[in-house]
Amino acid sequence: MHHVLRCARSLLSPVCTLIKINRNTSSWRAMATQTGRTYNDAIDALNSLQTPYAIIEARRKAGIRPDATSIAEMRVYLRRIGYSSSDLDRLNILHVAGTKGKGSTCAFAASILAHHQRAHSVPRRIGLFTSPHLIAVRERIRLDGAPLSEELFAQYFFEVWDRLGDAEEREGPMVVDERLGVPTPPRPIYSRYLTLMSYHVFIQMGVDAAVYETGIGGEFDATNIVERPVASGISTLGIDHVFALGDTIEKIAWHKAGIMKTGSAAFTIEQLPSAAQVLQDRAKDKGVSLKVLDVDPRLEGVRIRPDALFQKKNASLGIALAETVLRKLDPDFKPDASSLTKDFIDGLEQVVWRGRCEVKQEGSILWHIDGAHTVDSLKMATKWFAGECATKSGPKALIFNQQGREEAVQFLEGMITALKTHSQAADGAFEHVIFCTNVTHAETGYNRDLVNRQYDPDAIKALTAQYGFAKKWAALDPKATITVVPTIADAINHVRSVGASVNEGQTVQALITGSLHLVGGALSILEGADAL
Repeated sequence: MHHVLRCARSLLSPVCTLIKINRNTSSWRAMATQTGRTYNDAIDALNSLQTPYAIIEARRKAGIRPDATSIAEMRVYLRRIGYSSSDLDRLNILHVAGTKGKGSTCAFAASILAHHQRAHSVPRRIGLFTSPHLIAVRERIRLDGAPLSEELFAQYFFEVWDRLGDAEEREGPMVVDERLGVPTPPRPIYSRYLTLMSYHVFIQMGVDAAVYETGIGGEFDATNIVERPVASGISTLGIDHVFALGDTIEKIAWHKAGIMKTGSAAFTIEQLPSAAQVLQDRAKDKGVSLKVLDVDPRLEGVRIRPDALFQKKNASLGIALAETVLRKLDPDFKPDASSLTKDFIDGLEQVVWRGRCEVKQEGSILWHIDGAHTVDSLKMATKWFAGECATKSGPKALIFNQQGREEAVQFLEGMITALKTHSQAADGAFEHVIFCTNVTHAETGYNRDLVNRQYDPDAIKALTAQYGFAKKWAALDPKATITVVPTIADAINHVRSVGASVNEGQTVQALITGSLHLVGGALSILEGADAL
């Protein structure tokens, strides 16, 4: 048995405090204005809207889950910044939910629209709202393919901040849930604030086609205040976010189906039979004709990356969504049932969706980066990795983390099995396995944009999950060299040390996976970029 368990105890000690929300609007505003109104000020103010771990845990133990109150609150917040749900209609929203592939589907649809725009000047402006971000928060809100600039982000962030504060002073605290009788905070929590801000940005910037990815679920997701999307799409469903959505595929399908709206087109792809039935039942209840898409035959000869069935399904869903909104916006657009136009092909082949099936060369290391974080997507990512390594010589290394999910330890066996099954090498195993937290650097902690207060800081400091992963992997693969380190930078440097000792002609085949937060931190180190 060969494992090495080590931990550098250089993490800053985070402190978990149960914070009583201060509902005094002037103090909220003062917090955002003491040092100015720069991008960093906006991010600091945004981070103040994160729900601390202690509150999340208390809500979980009390069984408090998202419900219709979440949507009611978002509607009030929307009104308080000067808009109604009907104002969102001018954005011509494509709304996408799913467990796996929803981000890729959004990226395909937005990329197709961007290439059509360059050729035909339609749409005028394209918005894309996704989550989470990889390096910079502003990646979540994109205009014509580019992340919102720091200047525009700060401007629109504080416009929303002030409008909400002014409304609180003018109207007083709002009580949405009469069961509790507790005033709703003047501003929504982190992810909902960004959703609200995206509506403001896109309306002010004249966006006439917007692609929205749900955060969690669909029915009670903050993005679901849109009443008349042009079309909704549901990508592959699986088990994820069990506490919020339920522990069966049928319960999860119920939530995802919530984005379908009467009078709007709706598409999905092949699902497990029980999930498919729930989607169709909810579509019927809503008076929606839900179209189930096969892989689009027009993709024959189109270079979809990766060249895998799951990605072709995502591309097919993206095509259907893009065609639907272009039919509405462009009177000259006439899709051909037998072939795709050059705009569509270029949009599909040139799509940029970072941190998914991405390969980067760094000297003697070939980094393979994928934000897979469910049991099925991790198996798929490992299969993709095995295919990429098929003709290469050198040791295989894994950097993995998934914070705050006890069930994640059970995901490891599927990865080991997938690598053995699909590997061309005789052993088909990772020689080096490194588990780390999502903290970026030991000296400075998280990058400002990557601060995450949702997880137990004591468990992060103690590396509780990481040692749990290491113990499980040691039992599954006793030959692996297993290392536990406190930061992403430590993990990357460990692989770099392996790369420094490989023989000439060899490369370290490294896979970074398990969390988009991990992937984002890794890319920020590997590229030194401030946004992707």
